[in-house]
Amino acid sequence: MTPSARLQAAIEILDEVVAAAESGGAAADTLIARYFKTRRYAGSKDRRAVRDLAYAAIRRAGERPSSGRAAMVGLAQDRADVAALFDGSHNGPAPIGDEPAAPAGIAPGWLEEKLTVSLGADELPALLERAPLDLRVNRLKATREDVLPTIPDAVAGDLSPDAIRLPEGTKVEAMPAFEQGLIEVQDEGSQVIVAACAAAPGMTVVDLCAGAGGKTLALAGAMTGRGRLIACDVDRARLSRLAPRAERAGATFIEARLLDGGREARNLSDLDAQADVVLIDAPCSGTGTWRRNPEARWRLTPARLARLRALQAHVLSFGAPLVKPGGRLVYAVCSLLEEEGPAQVEAFLAANAGWEQLNPLAAGRPAGPGRRLTPAHDGTDGFFIAVLGRTC
Repeated sequence: MTPSARLQAAIEILDEVVAAAESGGAAADTLIARYFKTRRYAGSKDRRAVRDLAYAAIRRAGERPSSGRAAMVGLAQDRADVAALFDGSHNGPAPIGDEPAAPAGIAPGWLEEKLTVSLGADELPALLERAPLDLRVNRLKATREDVLPTIPDAVAGDLSPDAIRLPEGTKVEAMPAFEQGLIEVQDEGSQVIVAACAAAPGMTVVDLCAGAGGKTLALAGAMTGRGRLIACDVDRARLSRLAPRAERAGATFIEARLLDGGREARNLSDLDAQADVVLIDAPCSGTGTWRRNPEARWRLTPARLARLRALQAHVLSFGAPLVKPGGRLVYAVCSLLEEEGPAQVEAFLAANAGWEQLNPLAAGRPAGPGRRLTPAHDGTDGFFIAVLGRTC
């Protein structure tokens, strides 16, 4: 592909990303993979160049652009090398005329205002930088000291004793350590959430919004394979991905439980006041993960945020009763918005007696009744983490 043809391909992909953001369709990574699946002529260098152009335009445009071309014309305003490729050549984009250009920004205005309150304006640009690649060593099979020497360019993480950091783009799945189940891809901030659970061998631990089980597997390592670990979710497809991952990791003692949405309390009644730890990694806006999914900020609306807040409160309402007296409830969101983090936990504490705030974490900074990790301050994805102890 010529450089201009690569730019045109990026514009076509951006058209699909913009449409998907408006309709709730597939993520940008999925759309890019689909695009090249039907274009076998594109080599690895072509794919990398097109992907980089598309993501550069996505990161630059705070508001959802009117089209893929508008997003790229906006990028061309900042980059002469991109502007030069609008040359009208065969398979390339037409020259830039008097047409809309997407303005630069961090996020839609209403979101940028909220994030400025949470973080301060100086921290916002880091939300859109490229993220590093973090691994977690599987304690069921190895230690970090075992694994580090076997992986080129690997360095130990600062916040988690199991974390390893690699350059972005490293092919992890091709590593022998991955095939052997010694490592998993997991952001170091996510590992801090698991550390906050303080799970130990012999405990009963419930991962209430387990998804595909990334944190469940980390909890299994902390428990050294002993005790009772229940992974729950309402999404059958996501939860089904846990079983093969658990087998590779050697975490065969995990119990997977599919919940019926709206009837979760009934599905979990046998666990009332039985759990030493309940982890609620709640569904959220994902504002802390924009480094990996920058187009996600085009999908969020005030109405969707309100629905997420209601869902978070609902999960807390049926998750908290599972904790036994003396046990702990860990609430976490990969969001940097006050409403989904500090305000959500403050509302829970105000409405529910018999709980106290615990402070087991040194990572991050105080944020109401919990701690907040951010890309700018901690080098991780953005998270809010609160640890509550049940007193009676």
